[in-house]
Parts: sequence; C-alpha cells; structure tokens
Amino acid sequence: MRDLAGGFGYLLAGQRWVLRHGRWLGFGLLPGLVSLVLYAGALIGLGYGADDLTAWITPFADDWSSPWLGLFRGFLTALVFCFGLFLAVITFTAVTLLIGQPFYESLSEQVDRSEGGTVPESGLPLLRELWISARDSVKVLVRVLLYGILLFALGFVPVIGQTVVPAIGFCVSGFFLAEELTAVALQRREVELADRLALLRTRRMLVLGFGVPLVLAFLVPLVAVFLMPGAVAGATLMVRDLTGEDESRTAGTDSGTGTSSGTDAGTGAGAPAGGTTGGFGPPPPAYS
Repeated sequence: MRDLAGGFGYLLAGQRWVLRHGRWLGFGLLPGLVSLVLYAGALIGLGYGADDLTAWITPFADDWSSPWLGLFRGFLTALVFCFGLFLAVITFTAVTLLIGQPFYESLSEQVDRSEGGTVPESGLPLLRELWISARDSVKVLVRVLLYGILLFALGFVPVIGQTVVPAIGFCVSGFFLAEELTAVALQRREVELADRLALLRTRRMLVLGFGVPLVLAFLVPLVAVFLMPGAVAGATLMVRDLTGEDESRTAGTDSGTGTSSGTDAGTGAGAPAGGTTGGFGPPPPAYS
C-alpha cells in the first residue's frame, strides 16, 4: 500500500512541479491538443462504425430472433468501442510524446536539474531519438495488443468479464502508460526497453499507483492534454527513485547524482558517474 500511495504521490508532485514552472505547462499543451484532435476523430469514427463492424463479424447471428440479436450485437459493439478506447489511452501518450519529443525531453532534464546532481543527456540527434521512441512504442503496442486480445476474449466470461477483467485492463493500461512516460527519463539514461520493463516490474505497486489514476483521468476529455506535462515531470521524479539516484545523492556518494568526479568527465556531459544508466545495472535474472 505504501508503494501505491507513493506512485500517486509522484503523479501529484509532477503536477505541482509544472504549476510552479508555468511556462513548461504552457508549452506542453500544444502536442496534447494535436493528439486529442486526432484521437477524437478516430473514436468518433469508431463510434459510428462499431455496430456495422460487429454485424460484419457475426453473420451467423443474422437469423436470431429479437431481443437476442440486439442484445448480443449491442454487447459486442460496446466491447469493440471499449477495446478502441483502451488502445487510445495506451497509444495517446506515445503519440503525444513523439509529437512533443524536444519539449518533453527538455522538461525532464529541467526536473532532474531542479532536484540537484548531474543531468543525464542522451547526446543523440533528434531524428535518432524519434526513431528509438517510435521503435520502442511499437514494441510496447504489440504487448498491449496481446493483452488486449486476451482481455477482450475473457470479457465474454459471465460475471468475471464484467468485473475482474475491466480491473485487470486498467492495471495493464496503467503499467504501460507509466512505461511510456518514464521512457523519456530512462532513454536519457540509455536504459533499453527490456531493462526499463524489468526495472518497472521490481516496483509494480509504485508503477500502478502512478499509472492507474492517470489512466482513469485520461478517460475524461481534455484532461490528458493538461496532465501530460505534469505526468512527464512526475515520471522523471519516479525514475530517480527507481534508479536509486535520490538515495545516492542524499548519501553524498560520488557514484550517484552528487558532485562530478574524474569519472564523470570521462562519461560525457550530463552522464551519471559509474555507468550510463544512472546507477541502474542489468536487471535481476528473475525479471529478464
């Protein structure tokens, strides 16, 4: 329970950070607005076409008598729209981060800078960073689709499909939403996708405490646009906890995010001493 509360605390801390630094909130609204328009159009189209889609995939039910035909296809239509909404929540963050990549990376760096210590920088050209972000987002989307298909099938199970499955769906959405947001800070620390997922699994409750409330908030129109900058800031703060950078700085060790040493100079500007991942080494075998 402490980690659940801690994850939610990082979400609130991120929102407070951007409110104290108003210009970052202002600049962050544009990418979210562009994404919102795109997704609103897609969901409206799905809403109008979902009933035709369910009729097309269930031709065997054409001869069913009323009210069973309407109930069956109405239930399927609702599931199709919910599945589309599920994908929209997951991919919205990835698309918004791609659109606003330069801004969100600068915001994440500023959060690190405000917390003290060194500020990890990827040092990669913008196009290379965009390619890596897009590639990793596709890999995450594949995982989400696999979970989504499984949960969609389980949705037909009586009682469980209407109670347990939606709860699991929110947890899955929250986990991967948190992964997309923490990727901004972790990519600057040169942590690859597989290692990022392993790191997040070590503190599942912390990650869910951050991601699930954000998923629920993103279901409200326009809310996602205004929360995105703060979500990136909060994710950066959470990354500092996950990688142990705050503990290292508090302890005053040279290998964390404390004062620079000769090793710091050798690793390049902004890179944390002792490695390129800010103190996060290879994942434990159980999570790889």
